[in-house]
Amino acid sequence: MTQDMSRRAVLGTAAGLATAAGSGALAKAAKGDRPNILWIVSEDNNPYVGAYGDKLAHTPTIDGLAKKGLLFRHVYSNAPVCAPSRFGILTGVYPESCAPANQMRAVAALPKDFRTYPELMREAGYFCTNNAKTDYNCGLDPNAIWDGQGKAAHWRSRTDKTQPFMAVFNYETTHESRLFKPTAGRVTPDMVSLPPFLPDTPGIRQDFASYYNLMEKMDGQLAERLAELAADGLAEDTIVFHYSDNGGVLGRSKRYCYEEGLRCEMVVYVPPKWRHLMPAAPGSEIGTPVSFIDLAPTVLSLGGVAQPPQMRGTPFLGPKARPQAVAFGMRNRMDERIDFQRTVTDGRWRYIRNYMPHRPWGQHQAFEWLAVGYQEWEQAHIDGTLNAVQDRFFQTKPYEELYDLSVDPHEIEDLARDPAHAATLARFARMLDEHMIAINDNGFLPEDMNGEGWGPSRDPKLYPLKEVMALARVAAAADPDGLPQLRAALASPVEVIRYWGAMGLLIRGEAARPAQADMLARLEADPSPHVRIQLAEALARLGETGASVPALIELCAPSRSWQVRLHAINALTFIGDAARPALGTATVAETDPKPYLANAAKYLRLKLTGQYRPSTPIFDLEAMRAGGGAA
Repeated sequence: MTQDMSRRAVLGTAAGLATAAGSGALAKAAKGDRPNILWIVSEDNNPYVGAYGDKLAHTPTIDGLAKKGLLFRHVYSNAPVCAPSRFGILTGVYPESCAPANQMRAVAALPKDFRTYPELMREAGYFCTNNAKTDYNCGLDPNAIWDGQGKAAHWRSRTDKTQPFMAVFNYETTHESRLFKPTAGRVTPDMVSLPPFLPDTPGIRQDFASYYNLMEKMDGQLAERLAELAADGLAEDTIVFHYSDNGGVLGRSKRYCYEEGLRCEMVVYVPPKWRHLMPAAPGSEIGTPVSFIDLAPTVLSLGGVAQPPQMRGTPFLGPKARPQAVAFGMRNRMDERIDFQRTVTDGRWRYIRNYMPHRPWGQHQAFEWLAVGYQEWEQAHIDGTLNAVQDRFFQTKPYEELYDLSVDPHEIEDLARDPAHAATLARFARMLDEHMIAINDNGFLPEDMNGEGWGPSRDPKLYPLKEVMALARVAAAADPDGLPQLRAALASPVEVIRYWGAMGLLIRGEAARPAQADMLARLEADPSPHVRIQLAEALARLGETGASVPALIELCAPSRSWQVRLHAINALTFIGDAARPALGTATVAETDPKPYLANAAKYLRLKLTGQYRPSTPIFDLEAMRAGGGAA
């Protein structure tokens, strides 16, 4: 296809893809009579798509695929940000099973016997390419697992044109960073409707309008790719997936365990030859939950490849397709900010558990705050002009949240403490507990703690998960009778138990004062930097700064790992003016080559010196673009 092909011609070719496939005019049999598989992946998309009922969206390509294929109404990423989500897609393993894959931009170690889906598909005879984003959150070499990796990777690189292919194309057109400058188009700010949890400001309206216009642009790029497929005569033998790597990027979306952060768009077109692999007729909507942990098993099933035991998902297409009842999601560290949430949904109800309820939802995050919408939202908070629903984002969290999405799609009315919904709350809490144990959730281990990782975390001497979960519940729920248990945990020989004992004392705030002497003793004696950070912050919040603040400053020393230093800087950030002796430490850390550490330190310095404003740029966007990266 020539570069000067008109937009109308491209869209026309794409719209005719299914018709051409059905006629057999473009047929070219795949080797071994197996389907080709094409993944067209976009960035940071909620279903702002016409086929999902959005009347402002102009997405004819996606709508056309849905009309001839399947639209998945409740499809979810397993993390509300790209790197952990992509780890799960690549490996079929929940990222929280293989720490630090559950953290944003980390390097998890995979067991040597694990095989990713492209490796398994290649072994089965498929030609596999990825163009071009990886962000796999693990130590794998992308060039080693794909036949073609990079901006030139394409199914056209096959030597044997009858060889079946699995091709992935990634589009960053709708990535979060594209909101940092307005994008003009058919949707203007005055046309959008805002959710009630956001204030009505010019910047937020512009973010929404830009997002719609970027979605339209991305839809056109999909049309071009589908036109290539048709031009190559491959339409009848190729199953086409279009989905987003995680939820959207508008306020309270990406990074947050709400629908906006986890719910994605996904349509799948299956040519007539392969419709026996579909669970429903063309043009159908699939209403049962699907999550991205199911993508690798689905591709393997379509290719006739056995699913390895570590892959926890279930195919949603093919002979082994089986509908699922729920989808699970998670959050741990997002760039420089540390939190810990787990969630489960069945498409109607969403249950969220906050293991760090002492942290607000809206922790300042340097990259996120490059969006004018977030700047204006925080400024309105500072100015006191938000209503209670809008201001909630900047407050601390409850231990549990429960929402009925059928009547409350924006997740405003938390029903977790409503006696009328106690049975529903208990049912979802139980499902989440069982899931976390089944996958050996590593999330209770802070980064760089002994026991982290697929193999080490399965040693009960390092990580007695059931015991840790029971203690973490006492800690995070601020059980009024839990103080003796938290104090006793400080003496445990197991580091992660001491950590959650200290965390519980921090969360309790003033109610932990009877344990102040215990905390001081452990602050001096405990060999774990992670335990000492929690104790130091807890003591500082009780007004005991003589020992706690120097301890946090020492834990920021360059001789410490960057993960420990980052945790300590976060603790200093949340003790307010008591952290003033750390100003010099923050100034030094601000020049660190690790961006997350530098960003957190700069924010701390600006707060301590009174120079911070929501519009103050902290993240160096130009440096990121020069390095070819995207957050």
